[in-house]
Amino acid sequence: MSQMLALVILVFILFIGDLVAVRTKAWVPSIFVCAILFLLGYWTFFPQDIVALAGVPPVVATMLMYLLITNMGTLLSIEELKNQWKTILIALSGILGIIAILFGIGTFIFGFETIVVAIPPLVGGIVSALIMSEGAKEAGLASLSVFAIVIYVMQGFAGYPLTSIMLKKEGKRLLTQYRNGELSVKESETAATSENVKVELKLFKNMPEKYNTDFFKFFRLALVAYLAYLVSALLAPVATVSPFVLCLLFGVIATSIGFLEKQVLQKANGFGFAILALMLFIFDGLKQATPNMMLEILYPLIGVIVLGVIGMYIFSFIAGKILKVSKEMAFSISLTALYGFPADYIITNEVIKALTEDEQEREMLTSHMLPPMLVGGFITVTIVSVILAGMFVGFL
Repeated sequence: MSQMLALVILVFILFIGDLVAVRTKAWVPSIFVCAILFLLGYWTFFPQDIVALAGVPPVVATMLMYLLITNMGTLLSIEELKNQWKTILIALSGILGIIAILFGIGTFIFGFETIVVAIPPLVGGIVSALIMSEGAKEAGLASLSVFAIVIYVMQGFAGYPLTSIMLKKEGKRLLTQYRNGELSVKESETAATSENVKVELKLFKNMPEKYNTDFFKFFRLALVAYLAYLVSALLAPVATVSPFVLCLLFGVIATSIGFLEKQVLQKANGFGFAILALMLFIFDGLKQATPNMMLEILYPLIGVIVLGVIGMYIFSFIAGKILKVSKEMAFSISLTALYGFPADYIITNEVIKALTEDEQEREMLTSHMLPPMLVGGFITVTIVSVILAGMFVGFL
């Protein structure tokens, strides 16, 4: 298959996903549709390396992940992170729910080793899945080694539609309050659109605007991402801190001191391409899931995900009640554990676009729904899951 044919096929799949999401008003998320089409493709005529063939090898995806996560940091001020303490507690309660139910009930149904291997990938991303997969392989548990990867690949099938349903309910509730004059746009988010770039870039306030080119924006973004990587590498002998966690933190700090403007990747006209490439890389993981493998592990796969989601709902519901957060928003925050970034960003935006055509209403929904979803995704997938994997791999 030629590079351009591979690219055309893959981008067409992403377009079909968008089309279905728009037609169904986000009841069927684009990521869910794309995942099914990619699976069918891998099971029929796709070359195994179709994503790399199309021009998105892992090294490119990693580079874009650094830029995108740093860019996400520009959406969140330090004040916003302080304001999201409830989100952090709800995200942690959701993970606690998964652990409690799976160890309390799942161990008796599927066995201790299956549950140990399942939990970190279920609440995390590819890093925790790979840690558990390698750990299971070294322990001589070949089928569980595959199980760790497949549970990471398949967990989104539960997460995407559930999140879409919850966010639509939450969005309708917020819209009703807004239209009744009971709710306003959160000021911390209006800053992203209302502040002048000159005010944002305090460190370059004397620089003529004509020098703030797209390449200068990319350079500053890449520099901040590199500093995050550097600090992560320097800390390695003492403590393992994911460079992606630091990218988010450094993005927040760089925006607060005026080195980066908010949404700098969008302003450099690079956001759309970055999301496209990262989406393709995520779906590249589906090549691991062959039909035979899926049949072998279907029973524990469905059981573990269902039990995990039940535990997540119960604990996030309780946490939401205590913290006075709606059950829909609390459950949505917990569900970010099943997919993380960029799916949390994409699903939230899809729902917002589907709920209203009015720009002010969209801005209001974005200010209330996007920050907790982003913070929830980073707490669960990027931070906690890797810590859990490091602990749980020692149980095998």
